[in-house]
Amino acid sequence: MKYIIVLGDGMADEPIASLGGKTPLQAADTPHMDWLAAHGRNGRLNTVPEGFEPGSEIANMAVLGYNLNEVFEGRGSLEAASMGVDILPGEMAMRCNLICIENEKIKNHSAGHISSEEAAELIHFLQEKLGGEDVNFFPGVSYRHLLKLKGGDKRIKCIPPHDVMGTSFRDVMVRPLTNDAANTADRLNRLILESQKLLPEHPVNKSRISRGKDPANSIWPWSPGYKPNMKTLMQLYGIRNGVVISAVDLIKGIGVYAGLQNIDVEGATGLYDTNYEGKAEAAIEALRTNDFVYLHIEASDEAGHEGDVDLKIKTIEYLDHRIVKPLMEAVSKMNEPVAIAVLPDHPTPCRIKTHTAAPIPFVIYKPGNEPDSVRLYDEISAEKGIYGLMSDDQFIREFFRNDVK
Repeated sequence: MKYIIVLGDGMADEPIASLGGKTPLQAADTPHMDWLAAHGRNGRLNTVPEGFEPGSEIANMAVLGYNLNEVFEGRGSLEAASMGVDILPGEMAMRCNLICIENEKIKNHSAGHISSEEAAELIHFLQEKLGGEDVNFFPGVSYRHLLKLKGGDKRIKCIPPHDVMGTSFRDVMVRPLTNDAANTADRLNRLILESQKLLPEHPVNKSRISRGKDPANSIWPWSPGYKPNMKTLMQLYGIRNGVVISAVDLIKGIGVYAGLQNIDVEGATGLYDTNYEGKAEAAIEALRTNDFVYLHIEASDEAGHEGDVDLKIKTIEYLDHRIVKPLMEAVSKMNEPVAIAVLPDHPTPCRIKTHTAAPIPFVIYKPGNEPDSVRLYDEISAEKGIYGLMSDDQFIREFFRNDVK
């Protein structure tokens, strides 16, 4: 049997009054995910272990069954792997957002979803002005970049910018958790303030302002860590090979450490305008020669961070019609049976515009398995699923368990 996980990042939500008390998943037209729910087995999964924040780095690693207490070393170290940036002994890596600050408050976490081309120019500029032997900036995708610090101490409190939009940036700057980490916190806070002096005058930002777009007028480093020590999925579960398909460096980096080959898809953006058809076709082709495909779609998470209910519904429907439908049609014609799982990594409720640690709904469809009583794919229906509430590596072990009952 072959296996594919379709992960709609941040797809889960809460009941919304304007939708008549429905969640976006319940309100969306999702006939193909509903078919999987009706013909598969359903449940809920805790993807945020106690003591961890509900970030995509935590939740996606949890979906794959990793023990976060043993292997997690921050988001930056994972993204570095995707970018081909090695983390040497004595170095600390961090995610480094380009953000927009207005009237001393964090307006958004993405600098108005700045383009990768514009952002790369700004990151190279910061490297020239602030980088050197001990501090180095590396460009990523859109607002998501990498900062590497020699001699950094990860025992610091860094708040993700998407969690504190509308907050005075000075109130949520880096804080040391131990006396020994005070120097690291000071270094990072100085970089934030120095970036705010340099970036507003850059031609990229002047052009963005003239076009009515938010400027990328500050960096925001967060999620520090060192190089992780992770076993591959092949070592853990015995699959022969696999691929990861995502527009997001974080997910690609998890894939690197998990032993998965990265497949880049032209036009994959991480937003609602991503190349859904290209991603679906890449996943289908990968299944022909691989045991496992991890197909990650970011768009619903970004819609949740914007608090845009209509857009979130649209992204869910796009995933259903443009990813799940062609995938189901293709695997039905394959010689070898294919198990399909659909789930988000965490909720990103439109009401609060950030992640929560609530359990997420999942469906596992395996040809020939007797279905449970669930008929729709959503947060409420999943509560009645045969799998109940899973945690740790229970979901991924069940998914890879090659049997028919």
